[in-house]
Amino acid sequence: MDALDAILTRSSVPARLLGEPAPSDGELAEVFAAAVTAPDHGSIRPWRFAVIRGPALERFADLFAEATRRRDPEAGAAVLEEARRKALRSPLVIAVWAEIREDHPKVPPIEQIVSAGAAVQNMLIALHAKGYGAIQLTGPNAHDPFVKAGFGLQPKDEIVGFLYVGTPSEPPAAKRRPDAAAFVRHWDGAAALDSAAD
Repeated sequence: MDALDAILTRSSVPARLLGEPAPSDGELAEVFAAAVTAPDHGSIRPWRFAVIRGPALERFADLFAEATRRRDPEAGAAVLEEARRKALRSPLVIAVWAEIREDHPKVPPIEQIVSAGAAVQNMLIALHAKGYGAIQLTGPNAHDPFVKAGFGLQPKDEIVGFLYVGTPSEPPAAKRRPDAAAFVRHWDGAAALDSAAD
């Protein structure tokens, strides 16, 4: 699969459709090699990754449940079990975050977060090119201080997503893409310069 085909044919696969096999450590090494080619202003390398599989998935589920309980002390057993279930939807999860340098003189936090997001896109494309399915999910747990602490993050750091990864149990449904032309305009700058002259 060439690069453009991989980009144009990639689509998110619902986590409930992802099963074994998941990528091996060797395959993941290539996925992470793709991740770190993301644009990175200042070469500060803000992206960080945590691979969660095997018994660690149960602890990941416990982390989600406890974070839910802390956010809502009145949450019942069904709500907490649903939180656990969300963590166990695929055989492999990769947490991705930006380790923020707040004091950088040239690269504000938003650019560091964007770089981590670009790393995620590279990973999704690489996984697709290898024949795996994946989806990037966030939700309240991605922004929860207790979940962040569980991964050793500081409050300033930002989780940009949890990638659920595996082999699709059925072919992904064809996704209707928007017409890219609807989001493009050609800018000649005349109006901006005219308003600046007023």
